[in-house]
Amino acid sequence: MRRRDEQVSATREALLSAAERLFAEHGVHAVGNRQISEAAGHGNNAAVSYHFGTKADVIRAIARKHAEQIEGRRERMMTGLGDSTDPRDWVACLVRPYTEHLESLGTPTWYARFTAQVMADPAFSAIMIDEALTAAPIVRLFQDGLARCLPGLPAEVQHERVTMARHLVTQMCVERERALAEGAPTFRPTWTDTADALIEVIVAIWQAPVHGTPS
Repeated sequence: MRRRDEQVSATREALLSAAERLFAEHGVHAVGNRQISEAAGHGNNAAVSYHFGTKADVIRAIARKHAEQIEGRRERMMTGLGDSTDPRDWVACLVRPYTEHLESLGTPTWYARFTAQVMADPAFSAIMIDEALTAAPIVRLFQDGLARCLPGLPAEVQHERVTMARHLVTQMCVERERALAEGAPTFRPTWTDTADALIEVIVAIWQAPVHGTPS
């Protein structure tokens, strides 16, 4: 029974890894279950449906696998901040868990490109948002910390700038991930340097003057 469970786990992991890479490289709608099974070295074209169900279920499984590790890092970082009012501390909690996770995966990675492809698709972007919201206590801790750093920033502007920051982090990580996969030059020599640059820019975004508020 244990051997059977190990085989099932290995098959699921191979299917998820293949799906993540194909979605990242070709987009969500361009990839079908047959391609995922073949890329995973599985002869049964129904393997994806059997192990996961729909394409949305596959995307959710990939997102959850990574989110658990990223949010674990983020929680550990935030626990040590206490009542810090330095915005760099809280921006670092937004950026570093993501870049550190990508670095931990080795080269090449596909998760940043997978995230960008899914978030750009209205049919599936809600899945990524739902998975992020499963870490609701961490999200609230982050929001509270940010509010202490920027007490005069209207809530709607804070939300807008968090969204800007999220897109910036994702897209810059996509640029680096793709360059590393292709052996092309990167803007910064390491993931740590990439995180440092992102933190400086995002702090500047959050501290920028407010001219009007989102409608």
